[in-house]
Amino acid sequence: MAIIQCIPTSCKVELLQGAHDLEFDAIYIALYSNSANLGPDTTVYTTAGEVTGTGYTAGGKLLTGQTLQNSNGSAWIDWDNPSWPGASFYASGAMLYNASAGNKAIMILNFGSSRLFTPTGNTVQFPIGDAYNALMRLT
Repeated sequence: MAIIQCIPTSCKVELLQGAHDLEFDAIYIALYSNSANLGPDTTVYTTAGEVTGTGYTAGGKLLTGQTLQNSNGSAWIDWDNPSWPGASFYASGAMLYNASAGNKAIMILNFGSSRLFTPTGNTVQFPIGDAYNALMRLT
């Protein structure tokens, strides 16, 4: 199994069709173990390979604090970093998906290794939201 970091092909088409309103739709982040199979062909949220453990609920967390910005010819969206208080589980990657649009997959993240989430280390740290480093940006 593999988690391939990408924007799934289906999401690229859906963005051009206007299926996602990333500023106002309910965007969730779900966490996955190293047994998950996620990548360019992923189209919707799945429970296959999703994390289980103390402090984690299937479906993940609603992302909050979204802001759309632009500068230097780039546009990007930024969200607050999600956390799981009381966590006790391992995660190797994540999926951002749009619950307002049939749970369509928006982005797959690979953490590079299996990461331990604990009560004191329980946050997914997104890159700084700017024209060069944002998690999701158009340049």
